[in-house]
Amino acid sequence: MHTSKPSERERLVVVGNGMAGARTVEEILQRDPDRYAITMFGEEPHGNYNRIMLSNVLAGVEDEAGIFLNDLQWYADNGITLHAGCKVDKIDRKHKLVHADDGTQTPYDKLIIATGSTAFVPPITGVHRPGRGYHQGVFAFRTLDDTRNMIRYARDHERAVVIGGGLLGLEAARGLQQHVSHVTLIHAMGHLMNTQLDEPAGKTLQASVEKLGIEVICDGLTTEILGKHAVTGVKLKNGRVIDCDVVVLAAGIRANTELATTSGLSVEQGVVVDDQMRVAGETDIYAVGECAQHRGVTYGLVAPLWDQARVLADHITGRNLDAAYHGSQVATKLKVAGVDVAAMGLKEPELDTDETVTFAEPRRGVYQSLIIRDDRLVGATLVGDVRKVAFLMQAFDRGLPLPEERAGLLFDLGGPPAEVSAAEMADDAQVCNCNGVCKGDIVEAVQCGVKSVSGVMDKTRAGKGCGSCKGLVQQIVEWAAGGEVEEDPAASWYVPGVPMPKPELMEAIRTHGLKSVSSVFALLAPGGEEDAKSKMGLASLLKMMWGAEYDDERDARFINDRVHANIQRDGTFSVVPQMKGGVTTPAQLKRIAEVAEKHDVPMVKLTGGQRIDLLGVPKENLPQIWADLDMPSGWAYGKSFRTVKTCVGSDFCRFGVGDSTALGIAIEERYQGLEGPGKMKLAVTGCPRNCAEAYVKDLGVVAIEGGKWEIYVGGAAGAHVRKGDLLATVDSADEVLTLTGRFLQYYRENANWLERTYAFVPRIGIDVVRAIVVDDAEGIADRLDAAVAEHVATYRDPWQERSTPVTPGQFRSSLPLTVLPQVPVREPVAAAQEGRA
Repeated sequence: MHTSKPSERERLVVVGNGMAGARTVEEILQRDPDRYAITMFGEEPHGNYNRIMLSNVLAGVEDEAGIFLNDLQWYADNGITLHAGCKVDKIDRKHKLVHADDGTQTPYDKLIIATGSTAFVPPITGVHRPGRGYHQGVFAFRTLDDTRNMIRYARDHERAVVIGGGLLGLEAARGLQQHVSHVTLIHAMGHLMNTQLDEPAGKTLQASVEKLGIEVICDGLTTEILGKHAVTGVKLKNGRVIDCDVVVLAAGIRANTELATTSGLSVEQGVVVDDQMRVAGETDIYAVGECAQHRGVTYGLVAPLWDQARVLADHITGRNLDAAYHGSQVATKLKVAGVDVAAMGLKEPELDTDETVTFAEPRRGVYQSLIIRDDRLVGATLVGDVRKVAFLMQAFDRGLPLPEERAGLLFDLGGPPAEVSAAEMADDAQVCNCNGVCKGDIVEAVQCGVKSVSGVMDKTRAGKGCGSCKGLVQQIVEWAAGGEVEEDPAASWYVPGVPMPKPELMEAIRTHGLKSVSSVFALLAPGGEEDAKSKMGLASLLKMMWGAEYDDERDARFINDRVHANIQRDGTFSVVPQMKGGVTTPAQLKRIAEVAEKHDVPMVKLTGGQRIDLLGVPKENLPQIWADLDMPSGWAYGKSFRTVKTCVGSDFCRFGVGDSTALGIAIEERYQGLEGPGKMKLAVTGCPRNCAEAYVKDLGVVAIEGGKWEIYVGGAAGAHVRKGDLLATVDSADEVLTLTGRFLQYYRENANWLERTYAFVPRIGIDVVRAIVVDDAEGIADRLDAAVAEHVATYRDPWQERSTPVTPGQFRSSLPLTVLPQVPVREPVAAAQEGRA
């Protein structure tokens, strides 16, 4: 609310409505809300949004509404005149006027240029088509509209190439995996994120990214986009052609200086500014953000932008005329394509006297390197393990003394603890690098009455960037609130797009007879909005609740569930025929071998679940391979029942006391295809020697003396290792079938989405689970048994879709069927294609 009249206030015009421009205005309003009548121009037709979060929108884990920092109402509430979707063409410095492309001329007393940066487009033949802009299938990745267009196009295509291996390219590649079957990342330099990381760190990051299924090509210079009417591939300088139908340009950014140059301002790499962010030679024009060049440096990270905004606001409001920006020590902690990365200061030693401390564990994807000068930390690079980053950032920012035993900087050897506690952190210690939020900001929010973690995140924006700081934000909120933290209601929602816990959601679904994912969104989601990251969870829940009555909308399924096979890193698929209990016959083995030979299957491999995996099958070949095999589907994909692993049992083994093979086959026949909140791995072993590893499965059965069977639940032997809890000891195989089915149904109905049994059982408590499943303490045993029986009665082999595809494009080719002739062109001079990411 303004107390002075607009005519009494100075006129401030801000050209640029991105993160830097809007943040600067926020800082000005905090210091003196009545000093300026503010007009803002933004080329995009939106309010201000968090550009960092575009990768989350692309990946489907964040909707558009969630990334906006200031909606249009914010501008109205603060008396700001916003020209959205309007470009400023020229600044008339003599008459102090701003000329925009809508014909307006806006006078100013003070002017701030915050035009940000533009996507760098490498000099690649075929990127553009005369009169059409980008070639069909080629996209930049810079704006919300870019992201929308990319999602819309990628949904109907299969193979994407991302050009640029910086932060932006990695995030684009990871996001595109949700829309296409195969992603290749091409980087012109020798290792990923070469601006921020040294070579070993970049190679470690590459290995971790490749494990996610993204193909990475370094030292790859793209010279041509192929395809006459739409993209069919890209060509590298070495002559290699990568087949694709989507190309994303993420080769860095360049300061957007077009307006400043046109208007005669001082421009080098960016708009040249002094320590008060004034443009060189000007008294009333400032520049801030990615378009500004300070002391020869431009910044592409968020934290320096916030530092600049604070100094500019102090100066332009008169709050502190001595405020000066001296540059920023760049330190950042991010989650890059799902991999934790932190970098600060130097990435490599510069002096002969610089000390280095390095630790690498390639198998775990861990690389850590420190650079020490005069007993002070001047650089650090961490990939895969960033537990020590809180202390390291404080040491880097403040020049803290370091332990004599340098290994203590990375390991707990009596030096600093693995994590700096919330109480030990200084108030000005930066917690959220993406949005420039310090510990003191979070504490202040709590002291002002915001006591939930989500509320503090909304108020301060901490954790609203890459999300890697959410754990630390929670610790600080809990410490600041002194144990009075309020529960976040959204924490209990089954899926993020529908504000209901699982029991309430299921009751509403039953009450209204909602049998499709779209109908749930229409009736139960706020505003009827669909949420991409909720679809899979809802599809699984509805299928569990309704069985054959479920209305299957294929866009709610992941690619594996749409084609009933596991997608691999190269865009091909894995086919696993069913071998109940791991038992096969010579005829089956012969048939599998013949099919593998006939279709030139690249790899035939035995799985850990005692099955044979045919790897490298193109999607269009799946129906024919299934037909030739003439075997049922083995469940090696989806959030569902997987396989039952068995040992030899009592027929042949000298130590076997129970027929584990027969029981394993019976269990697999009964529960095949059972949907769940998470995947379910089972095993049956014929004696306590545990050859089938039954103690560490979601559900394991162990034969013991006297013809009895022990049933264990909640075990794990993957990323988590946990011995299962003993659910019951029973006298017969029939009792095993009853109790295992009852437990699985109870888990299906009550577990959170993606919650495996090894988390579910400890959360509920084995005593509670045993009372309900074994003792029928709640009187629901008959209903649970009936629900399982209904599933058994309605099971259908999914590979039968080979003869009647659900959609025309279900098994459409992922690769070009015909190599089109290319017109020879002269190879252009190679140019660097990677800028700042």
